[in-house]
Amino acid sequence: MATQQTTSRRRERISQQRDRLIDRIRETLLHFGGEAHRRDVIVHLAKESGLDWRNVPEDLEAEVIQSFEETWRDESRRAAYGFHLKFGEGSHRWSVRMPEMAH
Repeated sequence: MATQQTTSRRRERISQQRDRLIDRIRETLLHFGGEAHRRDVIVHLAKESGLDWRNVPEDLEAEVIQSFEETWRDESRRAAYGFHLKFGEGSHRWSVRMPEMAH
């Protein structure tokens, strides 16, 4: 039986892994100029991870989609990461809003 401390550490580790994935999604969108089809983001992340991009593991695809969607649905996280759905709810065209550069 897991102790409360072990469970807490496990949740923290999962949260950190999810945050790293979200950072990588954002970096990938920036790599593509700020927007891309979600399939292109998933393929790029698979390539970076050394996986066969022609046969992306379903669990990676699901985790990337879920991470983006959960972040996009949370207003404060969406603002922090700048995630945006180019064509609205249900869109597979993901983008990241970049703050205006001060002159």
